[in-house]
Amino acid sequence: MNQLINDHLYETRNNLIEEIKLLSDTQLNVKPDANSWSIAQVCHHLVLVEESSVKAIAWGLKQEGNKQKMERKNVQLIIDRTKKITAPKIVEPAEDFFAVQQIIELLDDSRKKLTAFLDTIEDPSILVEKSVKHPAIGELPLDQWVEQIYFHEQRHIGQIKEIKALIKVEH
Repeated sequence: MNQLINDHLYETRNNLIEEIKLLSDTQLNVKPDANSWSIAQVCHHLVLVEESSVKAIAWGLKQEGNKQKMERKNVQLIIDRTKKITAPKIVEPAEDFFAVQQIIELLDDSRKKLTAFLDTIEDPSILVEKSVKHPAIGELPLDQWVEQIYFHEQRHIGQIKEIKALIKVEH
């Protein structure tokens, strides 16, 4: 995979872990209000999105035909939290109580699965030629499915910072 994309995935995930690693399990699970997600749920959502992205990319790679230069999308727009995006049911987080260490392990596991999967792609240039419909962005080249993972994570790091301020976590 492209080194720049690998660097962005790594850097963004490190930023996420820095935001959550010193929280107590209670802080991780408290919701700012009844209609909001807890930080644990935000992180669980990120795990589910990463796992679903791997499935979408794998499915896209298996599709016959469908090889053409796709229109590039500005996936960076996903960072803009002024635009509300409703999570599809498949990536809605559980209501479970999560421990900080448990969430970190889930995040590590989903990232290992992503990188292991990407490492199996012999010719990454195929990712530019094939696409799959993304629930929030529309038809998206497979390489941009990888990019949207870290942009989406950056979006939710902003949300986690807001939740921490709302529940009065000292920075």
